[in-house]
Amino acid sequence: MTAPNRPRAVLAVDLGGTTMKGAVVDEFGRTLAQRTLLTPSHDVELALVELFTELRDLAVAAATIPVGAAVVTPGSVDESRGVVRYASNLGWQDMPLLDVLASALSLPVAVGHDVRSAGLAEQRFGAARGREDFVLIPIGTGVAAAVVTGGGTVTGATGAAGEFGHIPVIAGGEPCACGQRGCLEVYVSGAGLARRYAAAGGGERSSREIADRLGSDAIADRVWSEAVDVLAQGLNILTLLLDPGVIVLGGGFSRAGDALLEPLAERMTAGLAWRERPEVLTSELADEAGRIGAAILAFGAAGLGDVIDTWSAASVIGPSQATTRRSPAPVP
Repeated sequence: MTAPNRPRAVLAVDLGGTTMKGAVVDEFGRTLAQRTLLTPSHDVELALVELFTELRDLAVAAATIPVGAAVVTPGSVDESRGVVRYASNLGWQDMPLLDVLASALSLPVAVGHDVRSAGLAEQRFGAARGREDFVLIPIGTGVAAAVVTGGGTVTGATGAAGEFGHIPVIAGGEPCACGQRGCLEVYVSGAGLARRYAAAGGGERSSREIADRLGSDAIADRVWSEAVDVLAQGLNILTLLLDPGVIVLGGGFSRAGDALLEPLAERMTAGLAWRERPEVLTSELADEAGRIGAAILAFGAAGLGDVIDTWSAASVIGPSQATTRRSPAPVP
């Protein structure tokens, strides 16, 4: 017999090209169980079904009632139909992901874009809390943006809005994997920074290791400075187009702290002749934003979207994990 007082829970997965991060989240915003698996090189949808099946078993073992599921994924995503139009690192084109998952799980399912869903989480519980106009830009292996204006997320005509990393900012610049030249992602992403450092004779190092060498390594100083220049130019373009109240940076780059925020603030200010730059913050939710966004979508799919109104940042990520770094205040 079903116990009437068992809490409801959802199955939430943040799907990336490298890992699949899954969680069971109850109606109070608490994460009851987590699983992280490597994303396979093929048949990703089958591995995803297996992960969701395991999460459902974990939800039952935690004495909860699974009521919905959601996955957030990179690529061009038609969220209304639950179709991933194209995701190169997953090998998907016109993948009917919602139909695949709903059939396998027999639960209400939502499919969302990973960065836009992270933006939703950041708006509810993170650095953009209460903001109606902001941009979230996670900078990791690649770069994308969640654009929120007037309280609504911009998706675009084909679901491809937010490809911030593929704005060509350097005329005739270095080639990008997308086929263009001079894309922001070539210079600013973790992969781009590591590649440019190695090409300049610095050896094989991660972007975090390169940031740690600033001030003692001339090659690190040069490629980092060039990356900050390009990022400042891209953020100023967004500022002039969208007038965001705040820009939130996430991903590995944002963990460089003042080594990023201080020169970035100076160069943004220098590049905006007639207006102040917006405040630049680092994400409060960090790597948890996608998972939290997926949980929000899952409760919405289950018709229980109002339960998140009772959540707090402390409940969804734990009180010790919520931290924010701010750029220096704009000079009047």
